[in-house]
Amino acid sequence: MSDQHGSAEAIDRESMEFDVVIVGAGPAGLSAAIRLKQVNPDLTVVVLEKGAEVGAHILSGAVVDPVGIDALLPGWREEEGHPFKTEVTDDHFLLLGPAGSIRLPNFAMPKLLNNHGNYIVSLGNVCRWLATKAEELGVEIYPGFAASEVLCNEDGAVIGVVTGDMGIEKDGEPGPNFTRGMALLGKYTLIGEGVRGSLAKQLIAKFDLSSDREPQKFGIGIKELWQVRPQNHKPGLVQHSFGWPLDMKTGGGSFLYHLEDNQVAVGFVVHLNYKNPYLYPFEEFQRFKTHPAIRDTFEGGKRLSYGARAITEGGYQSVPKLTFPGGALIGCSAGFVNVPRIKGSHNAVLSGILAADKLAEAIAAGRANDEVTDIETEWRDGPIGQDLKKVRNVKPLWSKFGTILGIGLGGLDMWTNELFGFSLFGTQKHGRTDAASLEPAAQHKPINYPKPDGVLTFDRLSSVFLSNTNHEENQPVHLKVKDMELQKRSEHDIYAGPSTRYCPAGVYEWREQGNDEGFVINAQNCVHCKTCDIKDPNQNINWVPPQGGEGPVYGNL
Repeated sequence: MSDQHGSAEAIDRESMEFDVVIVGAGPAGLSAAIRLKQVNPDLTVVVLEKGAEVGAHILSGAVVDPVGIDALLPGWREEEGHPFKTEVTDDHFLLLGPAGSIRLPNFAMPKLLNNHGNYIVSLGNVCRWLATKAEELGVEIYPGFAASEVLCNEDGAVIGVVTGDMGIEKDGEPGPNFTRGMALLGKYTLIGEGVRGSLAKQLIAKFDLSSDREPQKFGIGIKELWQVRPQNHKPGLVQHSFGWPLDMKTGGGSFLYHLEDNQVAVGFVVHLNYKNPYLYPFEEFQRFKTHPAIRDTFEGGKRLSYGARAITEGGYQSVPKLTFPGGALIGCSAGFVNVPRIKGSHNAVLSGILAADKLAEAIAAGRANDEVTDIETEWRDGPIGQDLKKVRNVKPLWSKFGTILGIGLGGLDMWTNELFGFSLFGTQKHGRTDAASLEPAAQHKPINYPKPDGVLTFDRLSSVFLSNTNHEENQPVHLKVKDMELQKRSEHDIYAGPSTRYCPAGVYEWREQGNDEGFVINAQNCVHCKTCDIKDPNQNINWVPPQGGEGPVYGNL
């Protein structure tokens, strides 16, 4: 984060000026861009996207509640070419044991968990569609440009961002293809980077936006897309499950979503407040697919793609203050996921709309680079706040009481909120961060995971291949270990190297080299999930963007 007026680094850059600069072409950023141009077509709006194309880094389940799209583009259902092709027709909820399953009756589930009227989609394709809408309105979208730094004026207000330099070599020096990053300056800047964004982290720290909030909580979501045999395909079926292979003290769940064209999305989420450093989320996902209630769906099928992404799970009580001088946080940068519904894109769209409306008003009044406090003061009373408040205790109750009792109490809490508008539990606290929840290896036993069969279950490296991940190897490593000695003394010696397991892409290795042990970072494998940034027990790993355009290129995830 630098001062535009006092930084020599900022002065020698080319710059472009806009009314609003938006970081991230996800549902929140694109919705904000569209809304700004709907309100005032003369506004100049730019959207930066670190992925090689819009949608390249987007990964979600996803079953979408269309309430946000309805508010943004009311006539979308009458248009051809929209991505909402598969409406939910059937909802199943399963509790899995080691050898069997129990289907929970739908009438017992709180109504807000009902998915009828929602759509099974590729969220990446939704973003590609939204991008075309934005560009038709005159929004400038720059894919392949990672925002690496926030620019502030002499008063400390945000005035824009800097895109990362290209062509820096491994030694940190400019190479023959070096290109200086640009400064994009705006009257206001919206940060919609998604979960655990690098700029959002800086802004939350600089402006103390998490003061008086509960710690943000996270999960790691791992997903595959399969082409299945027609007889195993049930278009519109949404199946959620919890329980095995996780024990009853470890939070998490799983899903099967049957899309169009004989495709099934299968995913597994592990809450990152797990205690056992030997837990291996990727292998738990592979084990899940072998369950009798699951495996038949994939018999004779073919795995098409793979990806992983952290998920915000703190909810209502963990959302930081959204506004700061010169801009605001939107979407998953703020943490608007409804955990029991496993949905966040509808709130991301709504947050983009809210921010755009308030910024357009401010600009119309001649304001710039000040704090638009209405975004912060109004969200809790609007549809986002109402959505999250009803489910605010589900995650902390689950964490405190375990899967069976915790989910039961969470269900009761959702029912009382739904029927009577109040909670028996008040507002529960989350307690420790996910990093602080990890326990020393001496308190746990290693877990023996079966070898992959290459048909239903797979290893990480063959999975990363399907994510189309690519990084230029001759560049500085974008996973920054602050203190390598601490990593050895603590992460390795006390916690038995959990980074080698929690990473879903095989980025980290502890290697024996004679009498020495070395921490190896295979940064080219990174799928940008941010789990290391969240779960390292010492918060000793900092994820920063690599060169723009690098990382995964997800197709229909």
